Amino acid sequence: MPYLIVVFSLLFSVAQANQAAQLKSGVFDPPYPAPEFVLPGSNGSEFKLSAQRGKLIVLGFGFSHCPNVCPVTLATLAQVQKRLGELSASVQVVYITVDPERDDAARLKEYLGLFDSHFIGLTGAANALQSVREAYGVMATKAAMPNEQSGYTVHHSSSLYLIDRSGRLRALVPYGKSADDIVHDIKLLLQR
Repeated sequence: MPYLIVVFSLLFSVAQANQAAQLKSGVFDPPYPAPEFVLPGSNGSEFKLSAQRGKLIVLGFGFSHCPNVCPVTLATLAQVQKRLGELSASVQVVYITVDPERDDAARLKEYLGLFDSHFIGLTGAANALQSVREAYGVMATKAAMPNEQSGYTVHHSSSLYLIDRSGRLRALVPYGKSADDIVHDIKLLLQR
């Protein structure tokens, strides 16, 4: 009997490894609970990550004055939502600002609405946002930019986090990953 338990345990481990290997993005192996956060949302409500159980969360960090990376990422995520069709109802894109000085909830709603009206932007006090970035290993550095009206820009990490429906970090999507690859990974995670 113990022999069967060992065999089933090994088969289960191999099956999990094969499923993880099928993802086209970086895999959190083993998956672990996504760090909790509660922040004001662009939808006028407080957003609590753990209250989103049952949905797959695509979590990104950026800002509305980002000249290059953020618009490309958000346009790709808008394509992802369209390609998911009915499955998009099970997915929530969440974008946390790295520039709370300029990105209040109204600004984020307007900006994200240019890509998809269902995307939720999150903002808050600078120290609360910094705590969330630290929990996820996200870098954000303010840099002087004399040509910018505000006089600065923010250099930041550009990967996306896929958090499964039970609240576990499952994949890290690097900047530039195609919409097709992201759809593939989301569909795979929605099956689990």
